[in-house]
Amino acid sequence: MNKDKTQNSPARILVVEDESHIAEGIKLNLELGGNIVEVASNGLIGLEKWKSFSPDLIVLDIMMPELDGHHVLEEIRKTDTELPILILSAKNESVDKVRAFKGGVDDYLGKPFSLDEFLLRIERLLTRSRWLKEAKQAKSFDSESEIIEVTFGKNRVNLEELKAYTQEGEINLTEQEAKILMLFFTHPGKPLKRQELLEAGWGYTQEVNTRTLDNFMVRFRKYFEINPKKPMYFQSIRGIGYIWSPDGQAR
Repeated sequence: MNKDKTQNSPARILVVEDESHIAEGIKLNLELGGNIVEVASNGLIGLEKWKSFSPDLIVLDIMMPELDGHHVLEEIRKTDTELPILILSAKNESVDKVRAFKGGVDDYLGKPFSLDEFLLRIERLLTRSRWLKEAKQAKSFDSESEIIEVTFGKNRVNLEELKAYTQEGEINLTEQEAKILMLFFTHPGKPLKRQELLEAGWGYTQEVNTRTLDNFMVRFRKYFEINPKKPMYFQSIRGIGYIWSPDGQAR
């Protein structure tokens, strides 16, 4: 289903990047893959093209004139929590990545980067986005997806509304966060392999060298844990992956 959809419907991709040689190189390679690509040279133009071009995915730099990538991301997420956004930046410090993921970015790739890895991440984000749209249109959720709301500790998560209510206040969840949480919530107390979580969140079907999953777990711990450094609910299982313990009992 996804393969046919990809072939029949070219993706509309917006590249927000102020370095023209990088932007044009990305544009060329994405167009060779059959996509329709627009380029914006700074953050303000990026926001304008987001509204007029209606992209299926955005590639976003952080360091730009007029308006940086963090603020572009924040503006978009005020009204659209589902649009896939990949940050492509030379700023690889943990503080920048944490800020981006807290702001709702779906993936983060540092410069310099491998073209093959970049194109794979784009493909997976588009595949996941199309699957979600098709699932909503067809209302073809499986029986496990009947879970709408889950309460654990002082946290309440409503997957239908994409909202989490925690001790830190109300949090808007992305579709990607909701898919990963759904997998945890339908398998309480069961260790989940990294591959299972990657496939649920990003559609990966093979091992991919990425820290994206770990960054999402950092976000969940900040959202839901009393002490993120000593997690009770979202715990690591060495050599396997992660486990969600609704009772907060350490494994």
